[in-house]
Amino acid sequence: MKLELRQARLSDAVVAPLLAGLEQEYETRYGGNDEMSWTRPEEFDPPGGLFLVLLDGPVTAAGGGYRQHDAGSDRRVCEVKRMWTNPDYRREGLAARVLDALEREAFSAGYHRLVLETGPAQPEAAALYEQRGYVRIPRYGRYAQALAFAMDLHS
Repeated sequence: MKLELRQARLSDAVVAPLLAGLEQEYETRYGGNDEMSWTRPEEFDPPGGLFLVLLDGPVTAAGGGYRQHDAGSDRRVCEVKRMWTNPDYRREGLAARVLDALEREAFSAGYHRLVLETGPAQPEAAALYEQRGYVRIPRYGRYAQALAFAMDLHS
């Protein structure tokens, strides 16, 4: 399998299957919610944000992005959002590949710390973050049961 890692905007057609799949994933794991409406697409545009997709030909296999995180006066913190892997491509290391690229790009963009939250019904996501050296931090978002993680970025 030869996958192409490509920068995209949230409004691009190649991102639509990812967002639809993620919304279905949230529905299945957590029931109805409005998580997808809590960010604006332009938050993922450079220079403050970035969104990446892994494409297998015309199929969106995985993707995710980061946006500037409101961490008070420290503008060097970004937040990973919208990480998703197509069910047909799971357990092949694609999420780690996307996350690795996001970490590199965030550091290159001047960020020094990356934060993220995942839900309690996503143990595979929490395991990925822990395996990559992310540390648990107090939750910072709007979900009382969220699991929050952070990593300091280095060259």
